[in-house]
Amino acid sequence: MRFPLPAWPRSMGRTGRAISRLGATLLLGAITLPNAYAADTPAANADLVARGAYLTKAADCIACHTANKASPYAGGVGFPTPFGTVYSTNITPDEAHGIGTFSDQDFISAVREGVSKGGKRLYPAMPYTSYTKLTDDDILAIRAYLKTVKPIASSPPANTLPFPFNQRWTLGFWNILNFNDGRFKPDATKSAEWNRGAYLATALGHCQECHTPRNVMEGLSSKDLAGAQLGNWTAFNITPDATAGIGSWSPEEIAHYLRDGAAPGKANAAGPMAEVVENSTRFMSDADLHALATYLKTVPARGGNGEVSRFGAGTPLAGVTDIRGRVPAVPVAGLPTDGKTLFVANCASCHSVTGGGIGGDALGNYPSLLHNSVVGSTNPGNLTMVVLHGVNRETNHGDVAMPQFGTELTDDEVALLVNYVTKQFGNGATTTAQAVHKLR
Repeated sequence: MRFPLPAWPRSMGRTGRAISRLGATLLLGAITLPNAYAADTPAANADLVARGAYLTKAADCIACHTANKASPYAGGVGFPTPFGTVYSTNITPDEAHGIGTFSDQDFISAVREGVSKGGKRLYPAMPYTSYTKLTDDDILAIRAYLKTVKPIASSPPANTLPFPFNQRWTLGFWNILNFNDGRFKPDATKSAEWNRGAYLATALGHCQECHTPRNVMEGLSSKDLAGAQLGNWTAFNITPDATAGIGSWSPEEIAHYLRDGAAPGKANAAGPMAEVVENSTRFMSDADLHALATYLKTVPARGGNGEVSRFGAGTPLAGVTDIRGRVPAVPVAGLPTDGKTLFVANCASCHSVTGGGIGGDALGNYPSLLHNSVVGSTNPGNLTMVVLHGVNRETNHGDVAMPQFGTELTDDEVALLVNYVTKQFGNGATTTAQAVHKLR
């Protein structure tokens, strides 16, 4: 899933050479299908397109290249940056506005090198700095699938970047410092599953693009997967640190979260991560999800800076007798409100009055606020965004939704509610009405 990034460039790369045909076969494992150089037969082409469709979902191409769901892959998604806005391109096979005239080599160069047809440099909101690790076979399978989507005669808006950022040739200098061209190299000392997970995480799925903090040039820092700020959302630490990261998660919990957007007692996907689940990871095979989990459990742990666990805090609410008889917690001028009253009025019907949720660990449950990543975080930004904007993600088992309260509650009331929830059920992080207003 990709989604609007707070700044370009959002990139990272690796040095190396293209892996061998045998290496690609190992990486593809159980889903290996005829590659881009297979015999030109209807069956081979159908398999290639099917494989490309799977890889396109795993790479979450649709998230960045679809501003209007009625026009998939037609581009136009805006990426706000400190320097202006970059808009994604049309990657449908339309010859005038899309990539219909691209050769295979043009497509490979754009995806893996950030250089489009005619030598046009791409802004690194396009994660070519991670895609540089992709194999030829995978890129050409994706191309084969994109050739089958509906051509759409639509051009994205023009980028709004002032000089000198509107000069694409300057990206060559940025690449020298932040882009390492090279294919993924399997580690012969690791299992095939681990290598598959490493390829999915660092190349196709490009996890580091959201979960790794940025350096002063907006390139990826050396603190791989240690967590980062994405506009109004926090992409949490996903290294196996026992406190700051996901070290307490089992591989099965990681796979469950990627497939369904929920790991009971740990986290529920919202915001950009909900989009990743909806558009990408829920379509991945169980073998690939477990390979990803296997790899993530082995990356260097990042933490040790006084972080507290996001999953171990909170006390159930014992009762509400102390607020019975109070005036309703509604946004009416002059009526007194407090966080507990707001919680009972707006949240308890789904999350239960104790905060323990309803439905247990069943799919489609109303999650517990105890031992919940967004509530237990020391940064209340994600919880505030959930209260303001709600949750809406489509899963393989149905839609998961939470209403937005931004239209019902004032900035002061949202701050009161968030502060009560974090104090009662989390780590006690606090926000202010001013901070809530900025997140609107």
